[in-house]
Amino acid sequence: MTVHERNISASIDPVKLDRLAEVAIKVGLQLKPGQDLLLTAPTAALPLVRKVAEHAYRAGAGLVTPILTDEAVTLSRYRFAQSDGFDRAAGWLYEGMSKAFAANTARLAIVGDNPMLLAGEDPIKVARASKANSIAYQPALERIVNFDINWNIIAYPSPSWAKQVFPEDEEHVAVAKLADAIFAASRVDNDDAVASWQKHNARLRSRTEWLNAQRFSALHYSGPGVDLTVGLADGHEWQGGASTAKNGITCNANIPTEEVFTTPHARRVDGHVVSTKPLSYQGSLIDGIAVKFEQGRIVEAKASRGEEVLNKVLDTDEGARRLGEVALVPHSSPISKSGLLFFNTLFDENAACHIALGQCYSKCFVDGGELTPEQIAAQGGNKSLIHIDWMIGSDKIDIDGVHADGRRVPVFRKGEWA
Repeated sequence: MTVHERNISASIDPVKLDRLAEVAIKVGLQLKPGQDLLLTAPTAALPLVRKVAEHAYRAGAGLVTPILTDEAVTLSRYRFAQSDGFDRAAGWLYEGMSKAFAANTARLAIVGDNPMLLAGEDPIKVARASKANSIAYQPALERIVNFDINWNIIAYPSPSWAKQVFPEDEEHVAVAKLADAIFAASRVDNDDAVASWQKHNARLRSRTEWLNAQRFSALHYSGPGVDLTVGLADGHEWQGGASTAKNGITCNANIPTEEVFTTPHARRVDGHVVSTKPLSYQGSLIDGIAVKFEQGRIVEAKASRGEEVLNKVLDTDEGARRLGEVALVPHSSPISKSGLLFFNTLFDENAACHIALGQCYSKCFVDGGELTPEQIAAQGGNKSLIHIDWMIGSDKIDIDGVHADGRRVPVFRKGEWA
């Protein structure tokens, strides 16, 4: 580690970093003795990787296998690689991941790369590489979206990311601020983070139980620039906080999380909606999104910034113009209260109600683990190479639950649970 890296690392509270690693293993994954762990992370996150490995082995992990990425190596590809190489991806790696997941290996992702890393690169190359990677990733991704195994995502405050969030601060100050924001959002800024997560999961579970008891057929959103009816998939089930994977292990897939979510009906979404926060996507910031849905499909799409990128995303495949997730988050969530734009969906989606274009989650159906892809599609589940969340909630949005007979029940009023 260089002197510069040591100075940056010193900006991060080591006690809270250790707690985050412990929470990832004990709450995020609930890793079981003898279970292997596959871990991906940027090289900048090595201090957290090492802590995670320590807690994993203390919990009885069989084998911890880290796979690291590096921003400089990524940029080298875009600046020096042959053009035809952007239609390729490491399919062999993802096939190996799929085999590992089939053998009950747990999955942990540490995010922390510069969210605008590719902002200055050729957008056509970025789009080609993204599509190739999405296709190659399918064997592994299907194991994750079908919730075959326990998996979890946490974050590390890399210098390049911190400078995006706090551009006016010196690097070590920006890292310290982002670290504190991550620790607070991840509920590890207290002496018993595991107990804190148990209480939080109980609150989220009470929300999902109420929503599942209601059995709404649709949600109706209204507010400035919004008149949207989102039909809910047949046999949908609300999820939030801790969930049990097909391997029988209960885990928290996202840390942090403030949402409860389910599967919308891919063919029963109508109306118009605007985004309330920018979407950071592969080095581009897409802001001022405004779309119109007809029979589940986006038929008009505009953006005040990044419209070309948005349209490329929507043209990924047929399912890219349809919804795969709808999520409810109160405006008073801790991440919303922070007032920060993290440029990272793991955090930004937990600041507001949101919808996701693309692939649905099979676990958001009653007995979803037993349904075939054909049955999921017949019940309204969407299929796509992408899954991209963007925020539509604010303190001005009302949401009604709509029953099959047309009765309405207030769910949100002015951005808060009703």
